[in-house]
Amino acid sequence: MKPELRRVGSLQSPVVVIDDFSGAAEEAALLADSLAPFPPIGRDSYYPGVRRIIERSDEAANAYVERLCEDAAQFIAGAFDVDGFDLLEASFSMVSARPDQLRPAQRAPHFDSTDPKYLAVLHYLRVPQGTGTAFYRQRATGIEQVTEANISRFVTTAEREAAMLPAGSGYIHGSDPYFEQIGAVEGIADRLVIYQGSLLHSGIIPPGMTFSADPREGRLTANIFVRGH
Repeated sequence: MKPELRRVGSLQSPVVVIDDFSGAAEEAALLADSLAPFPPIGRDSYYPGVRRIIERSDEAANAYVERLCEDAAQFIAGAFDVDGFDLLEASFSMVSARPDQLRPAQRAPHFDSTDPKYLAVLHYLRVPQGTGTAFYRQRATGIEQVTEANISRFVTTAEREAAMLPAGSGYIHGSDPYFEQIGAVEGIADRLVIYQGSLLHSGIIPPGMTFSADPREGRLTANIFVRGH
């Protein structure tokens, strides 16, 4: 493992990056293959693709998630000042929506929770070149991290600005008139990234990517959410 603690934005928010995390990324990807095809996500989700929730009854995949959490625990504790955490949800996920299929809200950065202890643990499994995860600041408000105190201001501004995006503008890539990119992590197989779900973030999705929903062909990640305590 090669751990690195990065800091992004004016808040210097921690982002943990660990290369060669498991030494077995392809083995994890084969578990995803065995659970395919993945079901589509409802329209109330920001995620632009398909996702297969990993249940306890998925014995091999669930064992992979538990092992990953155990191995990541020391890095979560050190970077986010928590004594422990609870596993909330884990899934194999694939970005499969083409740029011209996106709803307005999917063209902009999003957040997962206003709880600063809600953490995203992202394991890149099979990732096309040029993909990754980027972090953002909303230009009009200066918001980098969404909280209970500023969520109304963020949402109101984001909805107004989403309506002004040109039709078919696709995935955000770098900065645009409404959001400034403040950090980025390249997607590399077997790289683990840990960050607060309250940070504004978006996948880095190049226009020429294969938007396949087949885990043998597309952008495959394991997305795990935990809450620290």
